[in-house]
Amino acid sequence: MVQAKKSFDGFFKSAFTVDNVIFGFDDGKLKVLLIKRNEEPFANYWALPGYFVQQHEDLDAAAQRVLREITGLEQVYLEQIRAFGSPGRHDFGRVITVAYYSLVKVADFELQAASIAQKVAWHNLEGIDTLAFDHEEIVQVALNRLKRRIRTQPVGFELLPPAFTLTDLQHLYEAVWGVSLEKRNFRKKILSMNFLQDLGRSQTGVAHRPAKLYAFDEDRYHTLEEEGLNFELKEGKRK
Repeated sequence: MVQAKKSFDGFFKSAFTVDNVIFGFDDGKLKVLLIKRNEEPFANYWALPGYFVQQHEDLDAAAQRVLREITGLEQVYLEQIRAFGSPGRHDFGRVITVAYYSLVKVADFELQAASIAQKVAWHNLEGIDTLAFDHEEIVQVALNRLKRRIRTQPVGFELLPPAFTLTDLQHLYEAVWGVSLEKRNFRKKILSMNFLQDLGRSQTGVAHRPAKLYAFDEDRYHTLEEEGLNFELKEGKRK
């Protein structure tokens, strides 16, 4: 029995971390939540909110705990993407990370840097420079997931405020896909699906002509889905 245990020693010298890719949308830009690390390796680098999984901790619970302890975000729905385990990805040794991603409304959360985070802030996705570890790769994998998902499911509404304009919605899709969409065709397609609720009011405090405000009617969408609605939007021309 002792000999059998020793034969597995080489397989139990690894550690696990969780990393969270939190997407938001603000000022017409797709954003990702990053922390500035205050410990080595990669001290003073921007990175995804992540840290080590405790010995007797469930992975999903670890992702929620780490996000809460480092950024102050709580009760965020996290979806597991995949594991990243290149042998040289961490200076401490064999560290495998399990990545999660989420779509949130930026205005719903107040950020609080703590633990290994000296700062926590939203960054425009298109302006991200060098990140710690292999976090640029993780962000790209999460973004590719979002690009596919937003084409066939109405997940984009998770990033918008409860009341939004059709222009807001179009800018969201353009930011995720990195494309320019033809305004008339986009609006025709969205409105034809019949799951947007016209709120009967318009923008206020804007310099231009106020636009109508809409809301996503989730119950209506699910009813239409059961009746055979095919939610599908196509990418336009690359910017």
